[in-house]
Amino acid sequence: MRASVFSAVALLAAALIVTAGTVQAMSAETTVSAALKDQPRLGTARLRVWGFEVYDASLYAAPGFDAQRFTEQRFGLELSYLRSFKGADIAERSLDEMRNLAAIDPAQAERWLKAMSALFPDVQRGDRITGVHVPGTGARFYLNGQWLGELADEAFSRQFFGIWLSPKTSQPAMRRALIEPSGAASRPSS
Repeated sequence: MRASVFSAVALLAAALIVTAGTVQAMSAETTVSAALKDQPRLGTARLRVWGFEVYDASLYAAPGFDAQRFTEQRFGLELSYLRSFKGADIAERSLDEMRNLAAIDPAQAERWLKAMSALFPDVQRGDRITGVHVPGTGARFYLNGQWLGELADEAFSRQFFGIWLSPKTSQPAMRRALIEPSGAASRPSS
């Protein structure tokens, strides 16, 4: 009896992971392919800042994706990095962009920054971070196609993906390129 209780507790502990400062159940979708459920690539864009190439972005969404209602739909946004960055720098820049979209309570901003800093790894040229927006749940993240972690916070997910998909984005040309069909449907890399 004691061994079976221990086994049950061990199984439960194995099914939970600590992600971004909160305990979350590990997603059954351990690869980005499973998370996106074969959604095709809608559009792509390259971010350049002061002439430096930063990343290529690809939006994966179901046919009929409505960018005006992006928060109501499941989709994935893949960033394929073209240079190395520290995870903490990615988190800080993300929060700056989120603040440009709407006011964020300082305590909330601090929680989100802490969570992103814990979640986002340092990246090298060629690394891919894919975020998957799951309506009613939050955001799931994958590094090079494999499970990275989850932020189970709908408000965070809305603001985070708004960086690229909100009409208030700082990169309107990138938004247009992402939401307009690119012609050739393809699947994300696993």
